[in-house]
Amino acid sequence: MDKNLLDKLYRSFLREDIGRGDLTSEAIFPSDQMGRADIVAREPFIVAGAKLIAARVFKAQNPKIVVIDPVEDGTAVITGDVLLTVEGPVIDLLKAERTALNLMQRISGIATFTSLYVNRIRDYKVRVCDTRKTTPGLRMLEKYGVMVGGGANHRFNLTDGILIKDNHIAACGSIEKAVERVRERVPHTIKIEVETDTLDQVRECLACGVDIILLDNMSPAMLREAVKLIDGRALVEASGGIVLANLEEVAKTGVDIISIGALTHSAPACDIGMDWS
Repeated sequence: MDKNLLDKLYRSFLREDIGRGDLTSEAIFPSDQMGRADIVAREPFIVAGAKLIAARVFKAQNPKIVVIDPVEDGTAVITGDVLLTVEGPVIDLLKAERTALNLMQRISGIATFTSLYVNRIRDYKVRVCDTRKTTPGLRMLEKYGVMVGGGANHRFNLTDGILIKDNHIAACGSIEKAVERVRERVPHTIKIEVETDTLDQVRECLACGVDIILLDNMSPAMLREAVKLIDGRALVEASGGIVLANLEEVAKTGVDIISIGALTHSAPACDIGMDWS
């Protein structure tokens, strides 16, 4: 995690929310009035970001704010648990409150949602991965939430690896042509992954000797047939239309990786509040 980039993001988020100033707080409280507040869980969930998010947001607002006993990421909490305590100027605590809570609710929600998927198939030799279907500006944090929940990260951005998708193939003309052009231009140290949605495309990938074959939106029966066809000659990833209800059925097919966009784009936020103490 790039802490400098995170702090830059947090300051921009604070500027967005505060604007030219907090009219309400600044009208009520003198600048030197001090206060103390607890960040509290309003429901059970997996914590992600007490230190990395909430604490750093408050510090970004005012370095003099003191952060006390932030809960470790990955901790399962229940309703009423204190996630961290903050002390400092009342005005600054109130200015940072919404940004800190919004971000921590979002990332803890992703961690909690991911843990449901990971725990559902913990008895299978398969990894649960995220995708690039993230909120612009929040990718680093959202993918961190997936890791806290026990999942793994796919590419962070387009420079992280080769993934030849359906539109690449359609625009190029064939998997063979696309793979050939990639091999002419990228180092031999970079693995090549290709997205497929038919068994014929899987066969074409095998003929090209690609490293990873993505089986997209295939039924469990078709996934089993594809895994049998590949027979260990490439790493196998399944994606598309995979939810908790059919996750175990997909895991049983023998794929190595299951990538799920919903981990980041559809995770419900956790309920977190700030209580004055």
